[in-house]
This record gives sequence, structure tokens and C-alpha cells, in this order.
Amino acid sequence: MKVKSRRGVPHSTIDMTPMLDIVFQLILFFLVSTTFAILPGIKLNLPESKTAEGTSYKGITITAEKNGVLFFNEKEVSLETLGRELRAYDTGDTKKAEFPISLEADGSVKTDTVVKIFDVIRESGYSAINLRTKSQK
Repeated sequence: MKVKSRRGVPHSTIDMTPMLDIVFQLILFFLVSTTFAILPGIKLNLPESKTAEGTSYKGITITAEKNGVLFFNEKEVSLETLGRELRAYDTGDTKKAEFPISLEADGSVKTDTVVKIFDVIRESGYSAINLRTKSQK
């Protein structure tokens, strides 16, 4: 006579909830801790340089396009109104001479235009000017 076991096949389930919680927490951590470089929406062909360094995006950005259009922090200005914008800009507690200005000029912009922009910046009391370039590969 055969003895029948009352035990059945064990049923086990894996609870996926804790694993999903951990995955969502990891995704949230990487989204919060990742910094994104905010580049202006103006397309430029920057000149290349072997000694190019990263520049800060804090401060003022002046952009010169190849067709002669100037931008002051993405606001279109002329060479004449650039000085007024620079003098009116509030630098907070930082002295104007120490406040960073990034100059982005397209590679085809004439040197004469870049020198005029430098003159306007210096006449407005700023002297910490960075010329933005891209690294040579």
C-alpha cells in the first residue's frame, strides 16, 4: 500500500516591489545628482585652440555671430547698446573688475570686431574676460 503525502509542491513567489523601489530610487538619485551643461541656443563655429580650458557659465556671456549680430546673455544688442547693458548689469557683491565675462565669437568674425567688443567691455569697468574656444582634437 502506498502512503500518499499530504504535502503538495511548495509554491514560492518573489515579491518585486522592493526591487522596483530600489531601481526608482537609483534613477531619482542619478537624475538629481547629474549636472547638465546649459549651452546657449546660438550656434557658433568657435575657433580651435590647443590650450582651451573650460569657462564658467556664471556671469555675463557676450556672443558675436558671423553676420555681425551681438548677444548679451541671449538678448540681441548692438555694439553701441552693449556698453549701456554692461554698465546697467547688477554684479551683486562682486566688483565689476572681478566679474567674469565670457566672449564667444564665431571663427569667421573679424578681429576688428572682437577688439571693439573688448574695448567696450573694458570701458564699462570689466577686466576678467574669457575668450571661449573649443579644443583641438
